[in-house]
Amino acid sequence: MKITIKKEILQEALNKVSKAISTKNLIPVLSGIKFELSNDTLTLTASDNDITIQTSITKNENNMIIEREGNIIIQGKYILDIVRKLQDEYINIEVVDELKILIYTENSEFNLNGINEKEYPNITLEDSKNPISVNVKIFKDIVNQTCFAASTDESKPVLTGINFKILGNTLECNSTDSYRLARKVITLNQTGEETYNVIIPSKNLVEFSRILDEHAEMVELHIFNNKILFKYDNLLFQSRLINGSYPNTSNLMPEDNFLTITADLERLYNVIDRASILTSDKDKNIVTLETVNNTLILRSSSAEIGRVEEKMEIQKNNDEEIKISFSARYMMDALKSFNSSTVELHFVGDVKPIILKSTIDDTLTQLVLPIRTY
Repeated sequence: MKITIKKEILQEALNKVSKAISTKNLIPVLSGIKFELSNDTLTLTASDNDITIQTSITKNENNMIIEREGNIIIQGKYILDIVRKLQDEYINIEVVDELKILIYTENSEFNLNGINEKEYPNITLEDSKNPISVNVKIFKDIVNQTCFAASTDESKPVLTGINFKILGNTLECNSTDSYRLARKVITLNQTGEETYNVIIPSKNLVEFSRILDEHAEMVELHIFNNKILFKYDNLLFQSRLINGSYPNTSNLMPEDNFLTITADLERLYNVIDRASILTSDKDKNIVTLETVNNTLILRSSSAEIGRVEEKMEIQKNNDEEIKISFSARYMMDALKSFNSSTVELHFVGDVKPIILKSTIDDTLTQLVLPIRTY
């Protein structure tokens, strides 16, 4: 294997696939990046058994010169550092004596020990017959607006994932940690022949969203029994699925409400943020919300610290009043997920879930459970 490649292009590809390298992996070969060089393409693959990322660079007039084909595994940490710190426009990579790797430019030379490609696990990145296509911006919104509500408690693995349900041309995504719920429902451009109900690890979705190129238009979802493959342009990202049945979250959504308030989202967020300053972690950042006519009052207190009261103007759909307590952190997380300037809070009762909706986007619903303070 011998190649001369533009540093900028190689570094971009390495940055993407390196997200799949785990420093804690018990299989040494998985700390490496697999280089596969054919007569016109360089393919890089990295995996930690949980996720696999593969990207390809196709030869054109000025991005690389391929002198000799071949495959090798290079230690991920070192190739990343070397490429990042070299300042030349082009980098030469050559395999000599089968497992010795020479990385050099005009003034720099590195010798690394490689790993035989035969030691790398057999990873299949296959397409499904009926992929689901989702707009990239919408997909990023799904991740940003739902993943924060997933659980981090590994003793409940099902709740650490995002539930993707596809029926016809509707994609419904739910995440919950038992104290809050995020739901995003979108209409797909195509009507699928199959129905899907899968759970994708939220941390893997966040990782994919970070490397998902915003210039790409669509991302394809290839869903299998135990894995999902995301595909766009020249990148493949495969994640395992979580086994188990996701709880039925539909019965958490109240169908009626006796009071709806509409508030400026940024002001409401800042008021809750200030009201939570004097709460302590052991109290779960509890704040109490109360309406008096068209005024919203937020209070919190701590016996050791003190008390705070904040007021702001709101709009109400009737003359009913509400007094309810909740976690300020959970409410602020929910508010941050909206892209609108105003937000609606729907109340069913002082011990019933609070529903948050955008005034301009009906695809997103957030739910926060109240906290009893007596």
